[in-house]
Amino acid sequence: MANRYAVIMAGGRGERFWPQSRLANPKHLLPIVGDRALLAQTVERLLPAVPAGRILIITNRQQEAAVRRLCPLLPAENIVAEPVGRDTAAAVGLALVLVRRRDPEAAFAMLPADHVIHDADAFRADLETAFAIAEGQPLLVTIGIQPTEPATGFGYIERDGPLPQPRGAFAVRRFVEKPTREVAEGYLATGEYYWNAGMFFWRAAVVAEAFARHVPELWSGLLGVERSLAAGAALDGVLDQLYPGLPKVSIDYALIEKAANVAVVPAGFDWDDVGAWPAVARHYPADAAGNVVRGLAVLEDSANNLVVSTGDHLVALLGVKDLVIVHTPDVTLVCPRDRAQDIKALLKRCASTAELKQFL
Repeated sequence: MANRYAVIMAGGRGERFWPQSRLANPKHLLPIVGDRALLAQTVERLLPAVPAGRILIITNRQQEAAVRRLCPLLPAENIVAEPVGRDTAAAVGLALVLVRRRDPEAAFAMLPADHVIHDADAFRADLETAFAIAEGQPLLVTIGIQPTEPATGFGYIERDGPLPQPRGAFAVRRFVEKPTREVAEGYLATGEYYWNAGMFFWRAAVVAEAFARHVPELWSGLLGVERSLAAGAALDGVLDQLYPGLPKVSIDYALIEKAANVAVVPAGFDWDDVGAWPAVARHYPADAAGNVVRGLAVLEDSANNLVVSTGDHLVALLGVKDLVIVHTPDVTLVCPRDRAQDIKALLKRCASTAELKQFL
């Protein structure tokens, strides 16, 4: 459709995928699952539903060059680098400014760069549904993931009554933060909750009104960016001057949790945010003992391990179980599978030690 855009947020650090993921080469720039970088897979899933000329990427200065190399189909001006991170509300606001400068009547999607979705056709079908709702009604639209377990690492969306059209879409009663396991079990039992995957769709005018109503200070700063661009100033210079002063807040807290005009489309596609190393094992075959290996490894009397090794380095396991082993040219990680979410503690240790900062 002529008035549809997609904006991909690609500025995270992917700390739980250290030591492969680093600030300059994070999770979304790596083939964590599959043989292409997650960001490249995200762009490919959008085509041809959204043409390359209307796909934008918001990244940061450290990752900009790598993003450009990975996405040669996109026009150069469609890749925009934040000078500093100001959380997701500022990124969405910047996307709004850029999109409505091209087309004030446009609808656009905001999408994460690093999720794994295998069924691209089903994804594009839901993309069409979400865009159609956003274009036809003054709603902020999200896609909800049907939960498969009482996960405590995701926010949840509680649905309300069905929309008049299309069938299968619902109004949203509320967004809730990451729950305890007991609370999450209750959510699953009702059948009325979805995981919040951070995928949003809206018309430029509708989300602009939400910014003005719910976060006026941020909106004022974004209007300053827009005025400077309209006066002919270069984007990078405007961002250097004004972006660091924008309030730092997430889009969920700034808008989504406050708005009364939110709708949810239940996802018909498979989805995995691949939040830590053990999740990678879900996407590859295991041997008879439950080991999943990517790279060169030999295992003896070992079970339920995940091994990821780059280059021609051999990883050898003997008599161990339930480990994550990740080898890179300069760092080797070994940890229990159930401690993989705690990798950030290692990064804090590296950051506080002068001779270890080079490995971040």
